[in-house]
Amino acid sequence: MSCNPGRRSGAVVRACALALIPLLPLALIGCEETGQPSESLAEAADDTALEHAAKHMDPKYVCPMHPNIVKDEPGSCPICGMDLVEKMMDPMTGKRPEVALTPAVIQTLGVRTTKAERGTLWKYIKTVGRIEYDETRLAHVHPRADGWIESLSLRAEGQPVRAGQQLAELYAPDILSAQVDFLLAQDRSGAQRRVSEDKARNILRLLDVPDDIIREIERTGEPRNRVPVRAPIDGIVTQMTARDGMYVTEASEMFSIADLAQVWVMVDIYEHQIDWLREGLAAEMTVPARPGRTWEGKVDYLYPELDPDTRTLKVRLVFDNPDLALKPNMFADVVIYGGPKRDVLKVPSQALIVTGERESVVLALGGGRFQPVDVVTGMQRGEEVEILSGLEPGDEVVVSGQFLIDSESNLQASFMRMAEPEAEREGDGERGGQAHVH
Repeated sequence: MSCNPGRRSGAVVRACALALIPLLPLALIGCEETGQPSESLAEAADDTALEHAAKHMDPKYVCPMHPNIVKDEPGSCPICGMDLVEKMMDPMTGKRPEVALTPAVIQTLGVRTTKAERGTLWKYIKTVGRIEYDETRLAHVHPRADGWIESLSLRAEGQPVRAGQQLAELYAPDILSAQVDFLLAQDRSGAQRRVSEDKARNILRLLDVPDDIIREIERTGEPRNRVPVRAPIDGIVTQMTARDGMYVTEASEMFSIADLAQVWVMVDIYEHQIDWLREGLAAEMTVPARPGRTWEGKVDYLYPELDPDTRTLKVRLVFDNPDLALKPNMFADVVIYGGPKRDVLKVPSQALIVTGERESVVLALGGGRFQPVDVVTGMQRGEEVEILSGLEPGDEVVVSGQFLIDSESNLQASFMRMAEPEAEREGDGERGGQAHVH
């Protein structure tokens, strides 16, 4: 039995080409009323098995960050070291193929376009944060000598206190001994008395005996068995371990006091948003717990490193809280303002096609012709995105239906790669780079 290799291989390729049709919406739209595939698909079905294999043997690999780096095999970019990704390109021009649509198809797809134009983008970041204590406004009260707590004035956590308010009294043998030494130093005469008295007075101060108590001891000539423990700042008592009669040491934290007149708000900013962030920028905050109210603050500090897991930078903001309406651990919605960025080339963000390997838009060339082009984007704010390269002012870009056009262009690029080895052998430099969809 004889066989015809050319006929059998042609049938195999026809089957492969037709198998792609359900995956490509525009190929179905491009059929004539008779139900026949478009001209580009019919030509692909006539390719030989060798041409079909050439498609998979001759890919192009490019760097996502440096499109000028193009290689015939996988590898890494010599400039930035990123892995090269497979790219479908027109073998004759290095550009992605054009797609031609009839007016009927354009209407069916609902294709809409707009122009790339220069303008102003306002720099701002919306994020969420959490209210925390201002750590510069926290005070921890410890005894300066071992002793016993007596006459506890404070009874519970959460009480507001004023600076200088008495919290408790402390009996400490070492403090009592220092008072006696201070009184004995006053019995001496001349310069020796002054040196000893100053030294004894300083010891009392180091033991946290208030100045008014030292003056009272000096005036009465009698030591005090108990000395007051006073609040060092205005604030709220957030922690209290002291109890009447408790024995405490220098390591014992009797009280913790927080001044809530100013609070910190901690937010996480994504890596691609930190370029223009700096200390002193204005910020605005709302909290779900206080609907209808807005607080104004500023960026206080940018932490020195990114979180390796979330790829975010921790940023600290400061807000005044005079009426104590903001409570630590509340969630907050925050906007950080960076001012305007003027004279930038921008397009609507809905025009952008993001695949994970590239960012592109579809250019409207006129006369029903369209072509996907890769772009490099910058800042994105609201419904607009900055274009750093790939477009010029006045270029018409597709904002609706661009994904289907991009898919058709990818299909055409695949068919052109299948035909590339034959074109090189026959010197056919005029092979089509345009798909027609009727």
